[in-house]
Amino acid sequence: MRYQISGKQIDIGEALQTHVKDELGVVVSKYAERPTDAQVTFSKNASEFACEAVVHLSTGLTAQATAKAHEIYAAFDACSEKMEKQLRRYKRRLKDHYKDRSEPVELTGVSSYILSSEADGADDNEPDSLQPIIVAEMETQIPSLSVGEAVMQMELAGAPVLVFRKEGKETVNVVYRRDDGNIGWIDP
Repeated sequence: MRYQISGKQIDIGEALQTHVKDELGVVVSKYAERPTDAQVTFSKNASEFACEAVVHLSTGLTAQATAKAHEIYAAFDACSEKMEKQLRRYKRRLKDHYKDRSEPVELTGVSSYILSSEADGADDNEPDSLQPIIVAEMETQIPSLSVGEAVMQMELAGAPVLVFRKEGKETVNVVYRRDDGNIGWIDP
């Protein structure tokens, strides 16, 4: 597994990097069969350290966890515990969904845009045009998944919505978390 361990405006020493590789390696190998890479980012806000870990599996799933503590090692340990709990909770579902999958999830590259909300309140006049202002343009990946896999991916990532292509179809589908706690699925 490849590791990318970094700090936002803080220095990450060799001892912490070794600790992260050892502990995260044990957790991930215990519950996930084929992890490909892990990204761990540390940051500091006032007297509190934050740790964010993202692990990509070869099946196309992504698991992520975030934790905060007053000590940097404690922040990582809490993050690692959340990752372990998450992977343990979905281990059976991961095995059930992917035991028949012989190839990794197919990804399609598409453009993604961030649009301005125009809510700066500087003037209350009507906008000059109805064209939205593009703030950023990025490349993103849309996976080809079954509906069950998409729901699992959304829950693993802690995301409120997931856009995916249904396997065997060319149409784009969406799963999302509803206000009542249930999962919604849009199939055009």
